[in-house]
Amino acid sequence: MNNIAESELILNSRGAVYHLDMRPEELASVVITVGDPDRVKEVSKYFDAVEHKLHHREFNTHTGRIGKKRISVVSTGIGPDNVDIVMNELDAVANIDLETRTVKKELSSLIIFRVGTCGSLQAYVGADSFVTSTHGLGTDNLLNYYQHTNNEEENVLVQQFMLQTHLNADRIQPYIASASPSL
Repeated sequence: MNNIAESELILNSRGAVYHLDMRPEELASVVITVGDPDRVKEVSKYFDAVEHKLHHREFNTHTGRIGKKRISVVSTGIGPDNVDIVMNELDAVANIDLETRTVKKELSSLIIFRVGTCGSLQAYVGADSFVTSTHGLGTDNLLNYYQHTNNEEENVLVQQFMLQTHLNADRIQPYIASASPSL
């Protein structure tokens, strides 16, 4: 296998991915992402034990346990560019041998939950309400850099969104992704 160039996989002095300052042993297979770095401690206070506390720039990570379940909570900061950094570095930690800079033969899938705050256009959804999304819709161009194919339902939803918002399809290409039905 080809080694990944230092310019494509930036590691810090302790051999951890740069932005998250994370090594494989510091990541759980279940990850909760939050935007606000201060919200990490608000989630991890419910852990029975915290094994790792990492901090670099606006990225905080706590990895610990609830019972026998190991969980990491990671802040993403604000905006799709930061989310992109977090997702890429989580993937690198899970699927690249950081010492040899090669992709592992056995790839791992992480279970990732997004917990955050949002506004609402519906009057019946009051402040401090809990909302569970069935889909995520974006009007930035981030997902255009990844392989993604919409299913029939997603295509219909994007078309309805374009009609309702009167967006110019030549200028904006929204994307949509369904949440896990098991959640």
